Amino acid sequence: MGYEGAVTAISARLHNKSIALVRGLSINMPALLFGWVVIASFVCGLRAAFPATPTGDGVERFSTLFPYFFVVGVPVAAILLALRLFPRNELFAQPDIRLARYGKWRAVDCLSARNLPMFGATGLMASLLLGMFINIPVRTMEFLLAVPALGGHAPAWFSTLFLVMVLDVVIVSSLYGFAFVMALRHVPWFPRFLLLVWCLDVLSQLGIAQVVAGADGLPTTVATSLQALLAGNLKKVLVSVALWLPYLLVSDRVNLTYRQRVRD
Repeated sequence: MGYEGAVTAISARLHNKSIALVRGLSINMPALLFGWVVIASFVCGLRAAFPATPTGDGVERFSTLFPYFFVVGVPVAAILLALRLFPRNELFAQPDIRLARYGKWRAVDCLSARNLPMFGATGLMASLLLGMFINIPVRTMEFLLAVPALGGHAPAWFSTLFLVMVLDVVIVSSLYGFAFVMALRHVPWFPRFLLLVWCLDVLSQLGIAQVVAGADGLPTTVATSLQALLAGNLKKVLVSVALWLPYLLVSDRVNLTYRQRVRD
């Protein structure tokens, strides 16, 4: 087998793996979500069992656990909502205004687009899908490792930071989950929705950094730890944008699947 034949064989093997990955994510979604709820609930329970400040019984103990119901449940609810809003094999209307104008493209009708070999969230798109999906557990575990549970009689600075960190992980993870389903179900609005999520993620990290900088009485060690976490999150978002935004603009597969157009 020559060089070109070897490259073709490797490319075909990787493409088949991407097809299997996307099919597995779609078919096994209920099991994946159930597994996430079980594992995340267990880890959140462990975190809540050792709060930063002591808690009493009854209402105080429940108040320690309460935020983690949102951490675990809201991303799952966002994915389930997206699955309901965007049924499998549904035909979705294209946006009226094109934002991605780079290159020369020719529009194709939705049925013809689905019959072309490049249609679908496979190939490199499968890596983006997987990245958005695993972003939920990764961000959640980083939050659980970095932020202790809020116990009773906590100082004001800690209550404020805990609240904004919970809102960040819940909202951002849910948006990535929603974007994941949009990509999986070939929704035309996916590329611009993901761009919106990236922007909100960056603004969220910068906003929390401002809260950390302005928190009165915040210990230096805590501030340093949180700043490192926020800087890490910000770098990951910017790297994702740098890697995937050009691909979302110029990829033949993306333009066919989500914009229903081919190179002219």
